Amino acid sequence: MAALAVAGVASAQSSVTLFGVVDASISGYSSTSRDQNNGVTYDKLGFPVYNPFYVNKGSVKVSRTTLANSGYNSSRLGFRGTEDLGGGLAASFWLEAPITNDDGATGVSTFARRSTVSLSGGFGEVRLGRDYTPSFWNDTVFDPFGANGVGTNLISTAGGFNTTGGSGGFGGNPNYARASNTIGYFLPPNLGGFYGQVQYGFHEQNKYDSGDFTPKASTAFVLNPKTGAIEKTDVAAAKSRTGRYIGGRFGYANGPLDVALAYGSSTSDDQFYAGTTSKVNTLNLGASYDFGPVKLFGEVSRVKNKVDYEVAPFTDTTPDTDLTGYLLGVTVPVGAGLIRASYSSVKYDLNQPESFFTPRAADPKANKLAIGYVHNLSKRTALYATVARVSNKNGAALTVGGPAFASTAGFTPKTSTGYDFGLRHAF
Repeated sequence: MAALAVAGVASAQSSVTLFGVVDASISGYSSTSRDQNNGVTYDKLGFPVYNPFYVNKGSVKVSRTTLANSGYNSSRLGFRGTEDLGGGLAASFWLEAPITNDDGATGVSTFARRSTVSLSGGFGEVRLGRDYTPSFWNDTVFDPFGANGVGTNLISTAGGFNTTGGSGGFGGNPNYARASNTIGYFLPPNLGGFYGQVQYGFHEQNKYDSGDFTPKASTAFVLNPKTGAIEKTDVAAAKSRTGRYIGGRFGYANGPLDVALAYGSSTSDDQFYAGTTSKVNTLNLGASYDFGPVKLFGEVSRVKNKVDYEVAPFTDTTPDTDLTGYLLGVTVPVGAGLIRASYSSVKYDLNQPESFFTPRAADPKANKLAIGYVHNLSKRTALYATVARVSNKNGAALTVGGPAFASTAGFTPKTSTGYDFGLRHAF
């Protein structure tokens, strides 16, 4: 009876919930490149050189049809729980795993979506572990498609999910959507609509004191277990800051209005002996307003791939790359359904030098139009359809997903189209 009494107290003070989303779709993607050469090239002085015998190669399209997942909501399986500690304090945990229900290959092998433990009270919440970054929230909250499926806005595609932009390639951001080893603080919810958070992610790299003992890049010879041969491999120099993240987000939500400003800085690489540190800095502002018949969304974003030098070089051979983007979106309730639409655009600034003899090439840019419909069969089950198209210019190579553009010489990435037709069930 004593054991039952203790169990009763425990169950009254704590709870554990199993939750998840299973989302599957038939999805199609195609990426088209075109030969834009009309037989005219330009010499070093910028004068045209004509080739009357040139034959245009036309276009090449790469396509794929798949049974995909996460076209409407990301498929996941998770566990969360809360324990009432008394005095207004509560402890909680959240373990959330990505799943690929289309092939069953990925299950609860990692909790890479979120794995946190936290303590909350009147002071707010302190959260530890792997979590969403503050700078990511505006990209998904103010996107009618929630940064899922072929409708994902180009700010997300160019700044984080898709790190290839053709000649306007943007540096990869290891902490775009989530960061590991973080300490986060969230403001309490009783501030009259104001909300906010700050987050710091440890890089967990070795630091040598004195720095002269920092390992240098080297070459090693290792045994290949498959072939039995001794092979040469490069060993990278030790990193002392790569992986660190710091960011914050503050906003106001009251009634139909929600607006938030966020900033994040992620250290993507560092070289001790070269004296360089590479960072991806993100600043974005998003807002939404629900008029009832329609809900409007908007976001502006500025992402900078920046290299800091301990000693500034005489000539900067790797100029910073900037990315500027914006999003306009709308949702329209129609009975049991919801119409979704968005237009997003991004432009790279490669900061290339310009001279009289070498005119600066036009910076890559792209825009995207997406439209979709969600039909709710119940509160937990929905059918959905989305179509989207990306138009690339000046060498940008952003896609809606699926295959990359053909890399055949002489072809320039142009358009990418895609669709999702799927079913989502949440529990």
